[in-house]
Amino acid sequence: MSACLSVYLIKRPTTWDLTVTVEDLGPDAPPIQISVTSELHIGGVILKLVEKTNLKKDWSDHALWWEQKQQWLLRTGWTLDKCGVHADARLVFTPQHKPLRLGLPNGVTLKMRACFSSSAFRTVMGICRVLNLRHPEELSLLRPVEEKKKKKDKDSSEELYDLTDVPLTAGALNNTSKKLLIHCCSARIYSFDFKGEFSAAITPSEVILISLYDGMPAHFADSPKTEAVYKMLSVSLPSPAPEAIAKLYRPASVVDKTHIHTRWLNSSRSLMQQGIRENDKLWLRFKYYTFHDMDPKYDAVRLTQLYEQARWAILLEDIDCTEEEMMLFGALQYHIGKLSLSQDMVSSCQGMDDLESALKSLEVKMVGDSNSTDMLENMTAPELNDYLKIFRPKRLTLKGYKQYWCKFQDTSISYYKSSEDRYGEPIQQLNLKGCEVAPDVSVAGQKFCIRLLIPAPEGMNEIYLRCENKQYSQWMAACKLASKGLMLLDSSYQNEVKNIQTFLAMQRSNSAAPAAQTDESINTHSLVSPRYHKKYKPKQLTPRILEAYQNVAQLSLTSAILKFLQIWQALPDFGISYFMVRFKGSRKDEVLGITNNRLIRIDLGIGDVVKTWRYNNMRQWNVNWDIRQVAIEFDGNINIAFTCVNADCKVVHEYIGGYIFMSTRSRQQSDTLNEELFHKLTGGHEAL
Repeated sequence: MSACLSVYLIKRPTTWDLTVTVEDLGPDAPPIQISVTSELHIGGVILKLVEKTNLKKDWSDHALWWEQKQQWLLRTGWTLDKCGVHADARLVFTPQHKPLRLGLPNGVTLKMRACFSSSAFRTVMGICRVLNLRHPEELSLLRPVEEKKKKKDKDSSEELYDLTDVPLTAGALNNTSKKLLIHCCSARIYSFDFKGEFSAAITPSEVILISLYDGMPAHFADSPKTEAVYKMLSVSLPSPAPEAIAKLYRPASVVDKTHIHTRWLNSSRSLMQQGIRENDKLWLRFKYYTFHDMDPKYDAVRLTQLYEQARWAILLEDIDCTEEEMMLFGALQYHIGKLSLSQDMVSSCQGMDDLESALKSLEVKMVGDSNSTDMLENMTAPELNDYLKIFRPKRLTLKGYKQYWCKFQDTSISYYKSSEDRYGEPIQQLNLKGCEVAPDVSVAGQKFCIRLLIPAPEGMNEIYLRCENKQYSQWMAACKLASKGLMLLDSSYQNEVKNIQTFLAMQRSNSAAPAAQTDESINTHSLVSPRYHKKYKPKQLTPRILEAYQNVAQLSLTSAILKFLQIWQALPDFGISYFMVRFKGSRKDEVLGITNNRLIRIDLGIGDVVKTWRYNNMRQWNVNWDIRQVAIEFDGNINIAFTCVNADCKVVHEYIGGYIFMSTRSRQQSDTLNEELFHKLTGGHEAL
């Protein structure tokens, strides 16, 4: 009898006290103690907490946060013992969605609820759903740069636009409307009754836009206040005062640019795990420069915010451009600003007929046009044979350009002493696949050069091609395609030639147009970068901007924004994210540039490109998380390894994996996001 009794006592679970802070009781309320056993599941702990608070409210959004471990206890079926929770654990019962101050590319700061418990990747998806931003995988969150302010009371002057009342299901459902129209990828229209289900089979990933009228999402039409916020998101805002622009952070060197990219949040971890708390401020920015399936009919907010990010990258000298390009950028900004004041981008349908070619240029990765109407013309590759001047810069040399007969075939340039020698052996054949191509153009000075950095075993060979005006667009387009491994036969060649010709035409002086009015008051500080304000006075800049404006004045608002983005993407330094690294075997710090299709090794001292590696030649990459080293293997038994100096190697790993993920997207599945694949490519040891 006694033996049976002793067995019963051993099996009886031990009860102990668990201390939990309930945020909804207020900051001064003492923690709640509840009696639990190690076999009690997380859901049971929450039930006991709710009963002990005696508060009648909706607790469905609340969860337990473990302070010491910096992790959420979201698996309600797991026991305390399985989670590793003991009596010394400090738990907080808190909402999973909290207010967050969100800085957008156009300078607007929103206050909105965001998920603090899911991965940052999913949090961005939820934010973009509310803001009507398609393809949220292209964006991410980063910590803002600390602004130096002389007076402490300046912080209180920040204007916030409150969207915390927008329902968390915004972008998917809205109970203010009994029936909504849902536009899907297949271009079919489905009706949805709020009381029932979808009237036709459809998955949430197929939904592009839910609108009441004129493309505005339903949740923004709930009140005049939210409707005004949506217009601020979808229409370019007037530029701030010169004093406000002067206070914005401007990177002074490539080292400063590397510091900016260390601030990206880890997409695999939640905001709380990364030290972000309620009402903290984060920036929402385009992180990956691969803009997929851009459509003005659905992407009013996306286009405007992308334009603003590109615009401020140019004004704050985050990306370099020539003087003529800066004047054209200034003219386009001036034109966009004027049109934005007179019309809403939401309801504007002007210029939609002539946008197809411009939209295709927004794809960073060249894609052939399957709808080409002139198939016979594309059956034969265009021939490029002409006299060009070639210059190979070397140290301690005074030699200039020398004329050769050049032949462009496949992805190579062969040059000969004269056209009579073209049937013999060339002096040299330059394989442009994987090379760096940059324009060196001055339309006013009639200078049309192409700068090539061609990979070689010892580094990069620098070569300049000098063309005549009529030659430049064809040869530049051919070099760009060849660097991507595409030949002249590719159907995108003609579009590339036309884009270059249009860009050059915009930079030329339009003598036939009416004389520009020089008496207009233009805020040149918001149109050109500080470098040119040091070089010229506003009275000198104004007529030059207005002269360039004559070439773009006929563009519609949407066309002007698309043209601005197209020219921005054509800049040599477009889309490069910089990181300070140290390569294995090297004793000095260098800069690694990461783009959508290649890695660039840059000498920190002189800023020259040392070597480039293309993703399409990459066989594998991995990270040694113990020593924080990234190792990459390329074709041809090429192996590189480096450690990050001022950033977590997870950031670099996520960039490389993220760009490879972007390349897997297709037009047929433009709205189907493979989140599992993204985390496999970017998560590393934290992959879901």
